[in-house]
Amino acid sequence: MPRIRQDNVTAAQWSTNGEALGSPDLTVAGNQVFGANVFNTAVQRQRLPKDVFKALSSAVARGEALDTSLADPVAQAMKGWALERGATHYTHWFQPLTGMTAEKHDSFYGPTGDGTAIAEFSGKELIQGEPDASSFPTGGIRATFEARGYTAWDPSSPAFILENPNGALLCIPTGFVSWTGEALDTKIPLLRSMDALSKSALRALQLLGDDSAGRVFTTVGPEQEYFLIDEQYYYQRPDLVTTGRTLFGAKPPKGHELDEHYFGSIPERILACMMETELELAKLGVPVKTRHNEVAPNQYEIAPTFENSNVGSDHQQLTMQLLQNVARRYGLVCLLHEKPFAGVNGSGKHNNWSMGTDTGINLLEPGDTPSDNIQFLFFCAAVIKAVNKHQALLRASVANVGQDHRLGANEAPPAIISIFLGAELERVFETIASGEAAASSDNGFLGLGTPVLPPLPMHGGDRNRTSPFAFTGNKFEFRTLGSSSSLGLPNTVLNTIAAEAIDELADALEAKLSDGTSLDEAVVAIVKDAYVANRQVVFGGDNYADEWHTEARERGLQNLPTTPDALPWFVHEQTVGVMSKYGVLSERELESRYEVAVEQYFVKLNIESETAASIARTMLLPAAVRHLNELLASGREGLVDEFAPLIADFHEAIVALEQANGDPGLEGMELAHYMRDTVVPAMTAVREVADTLERLVADDLWPLPKYSEVLFIK
Repeated sequence: MPRIRQDNVTAAQWSTNGEALGSPDLTVAGNQVFGANVFNTAVQRQRLPKDVFKALSSAVARGEALDTSLADPVAQAMKGWALERGATHYTHWFQPLTGMTAEKHDSFYGPTGDGTAIAEFSGKELIQGEPDASSFPTGGIRATFEARGYTAWDPSSPAFILENPNGALLCIPTGFVSWTGEALDTKIPLLRSMDALSKSALRALQLLGDDSAGRVFTTVGPEQEYFLIDEQYYYQRPDLVTTGRTLFGAKPPKGHELDEHYFGSIPERILACMMETELELAKLGVPVKTRHNEVAPNQYEIAPTFENSNVGSDHQQLTMQLLQNVARRYGLVCLLHEKPFAGVNGSGKHNNWSMGTDTGINLLEPGDTPSDNIQFLFFCAAVIKAVNKHQALLRASVANVGQDHRLGANEAPPAIISIFLGAELERVFETIASGEAAASSDNGFLGLGTPVLPPLPMHGGDRNRTSPFAFTGNKFEFRTLGSSSSLGLPNTVLNTIAAEAIDELADALEAKLSDGTSLDEAVVAIVKDAYVANRQVVFGGDNYADEWHTEARERGLQNLPTTPDALPWFVHEQTVGVMSKYGVLSERELESRYEVAVEQYFVKLNIESETAASIARTMLLPAAVRHLNELLASGREGLVDEFAPLIADFHEAIVALEQANGDPGLEGMELAHYMRDTVVPAMTAVREVADTLERLVADDLWPLPKYSEVLFIK
């Protein structure tokens, strides 16, 4: 299809097309839709028998197994509620190792034998499903012909209704396990890790003098970045359709160097799309708080407030799904790839993580009193210890092929994991490490060289956007996740390694208290030892600077720039030890995730490389040849001499890529290394020539929409 300006005119035109939501009076209770499509606590209280509701609520609050005798009344109430909302089918909604969600729909209605049908839904159907699902990646836990797998209801994440123009679907969040009991998903390990951290944190709290808490929850508040582009351009680019990113594209004259897009006025069509997305998310109980323009043109962000890690992870999957679904109603396509446009900022997902008790105490809140300070310093020191020891595993937990384009690209944290504490908090730990009291700072912030602990400031310094793991007041922001990532694995890792570190510090605290040391003195001594042993992971400077790579190496920090570098840490002895100890992932379950991640890496790269070769051979090369023919016909020898060698170079590069795409006879990590070291450079070589040709070939001959169109026409 020839490129003509009419395409751009068409893309730039938009009207509400009947999709306008209107502006309801939100002071009217009936216009409040938050949670309207969720089988939440309020609905359960209204529809369940009192004894059933009490037992269900208690089990969820304590993280205990649910009495199966309660399943039937819950199922009946859930069915009645769903039918009233137009749901004809239900599904066990689960999260396999694809990083996405999965569902198989079953009808509520069954024939009665007299030519009619009746809606049925039993407790057995609520609790357990058998979706077959033999083709999901399992990393060797079961062979393809071993089809049996089970979905198990997760009562701690409420069921919800997904609406469709032609009906509705009841979605029941579930875990997914093999018939031998191994976790085949991201939810079950996350729940296990939350239980592990709760046990470790409760033990530490009791030593610290807090006997009131009955459970500790981890919380997440993910900031989701994404691109929205006109669907016309999307479908004119086979690379976007097939791989989610542009495999070709020259740098446009204007990118985001003027900084006018960041936090700028949101374009009308984009804002309309955002508002409908937020409305749909509100119905599902997702507490969306923030929306704004991001740095890159046509890049945006949406963020919720904090939630329980399990529910928050479920909601994050719904957020990605609805962003993509609603965008289509506005003639847009949502791109969640980590780096859809070369040379333009990519998209991440900032994972704001903290720990809190069921009594409402945030364990990473500095607090206003000395007793709060003791608790905060203990848990903060545990996080520092955990991140330093397991920095490579944290890097592996966010590794994928898209991240290899994004991490370290001066728009995202580098592949080196370090912690930013802020100037004041770092000074606190350094003062404790020195063992000497420090003078007050300008903030009236005393040193902590003595057991008399003064108040700590919540915001003791500026933020550091280059840090991969930053303390931001009452939480740590794990900034390294990719835009398309599930929250399950990174938060599973965070919870588990924190549980280990908390236990190790609790062991030391218990020993000191048994020796008669006062609590204040014991905590200061333990925090000092933990910080001194792990301070190398704390860095407050520019993580983008080249000098940091040298310094990090001297500090002994891991630098794992590519996915094949990071993935072996899934099966490292240290990882197997901590995950097995806390019952989060067995060695076999870890090996399966390693195998799946390796396979996804080389399969996705193979899809990209074959797509690149096809586009180059069948679209770009013919366009270049047509342009050359026009130059030859013009008789302008200088132009021909300039252009003809590029075609020869392009053809040579395409042939080399096609040869690299052949089967090398390798498997597993060897194939991953081959893709990284041979195929990726071959793709890069083709792109370099193609992007040069894009600047020279006649515009009406070039077959792909250009960055200057895709990114700036809204």
